[in-house]
Amino acid sequence: MSRIPGMFQTLKAQGRTALIPFVTAGDPQPDVTVPLMHAMVAAGADLIELGVPFSDPIADGPVIQRATERALAHRVSLHQVLDMVRAFRATNQTTPVVLMGYLNPIEVMGYAAFADQASAAGVDGALVVDVPPEEGADLVGALRAQGLDLVYLIAPTSTEDRIAAIGEVASGFVYYVSVKGVTGAGNLDVAEVARRLAPLRERISLPLGVGFGIKDAQTAAAVARVADAVIVGSAIVQRMEALATEPQTIPGVVAEFLGTLRAAIDEVVA
Repeated sequence: MSRIPGMFQTLKAQGRTALIPFVTAGDPQPDVTVPLMHAMVAAGADLIELGVPFSDPIADGPVIQRATERALAHRVSLHQVLDMVRAFRATNQTTPVVLMGYLNPIEVMGYAAFADQASAAGVDGALVVDVPPEEGADLVGALRAQGLDLVYLIAPTSTEDRIAAIGEVASGFVYYVSVKGVTGAGNLDVAEVARRLAPLRERISLPLGVGFGIKDAQTAAAVARVADAVIVGSAIVQRMEALATEPQTIPGVVAEFLGTLRAAIDEVVA
């Protein structure tokens, strides 16, 4: 059973906003990922979004594309990513983990096999960028059979029909893309995000997380005022890239950065 609904329920009861960091599994080398996951939890992460390396990442900007290239240089596969989650679960049974990626590796494995192996490894859900709700029934069915969530993206350009379709099939939470374009693009307009989220809450009962464009404590705090979760990816991966030749320092540096975000978020909602 997914840990995601319980996590959001607990935070809501505490009057707190979730902090969700994204990293690419295997970046800059495979043995960094599990220690990094633990360091992020210790720094205040409520859920971890773990990227599955894929050769043609259509939704990711240059920063995360390069992270994927570094991971693929070590031949990190979906099977290895599941092994990393399994290793993380050896000492952490509570923090939700969502795999973010693309459909091709899942299709190669098979929907039912992926859902079964992901559940056994301790995964809680998946965000599959290139599966629109109109074409996701088989994947949704396979994941639900194992108690896993399928997280969907909603963009500023999403139509009313698309929003309604996502509301019918999504589970866990919905990821609102705060800017047009790929990850790491654009400047965040929090007032516009707030204006967009208000009608979404009337259509979608799930928690709404906001990502893309959150670069520092100031923007994290601003988003925490209007969203149920603050999602941070490129700002973390940029720091990892700068330390790619010193991988042993990455968990500490990322934890320090996340700590500033956690403090800013908690100050807003306290």
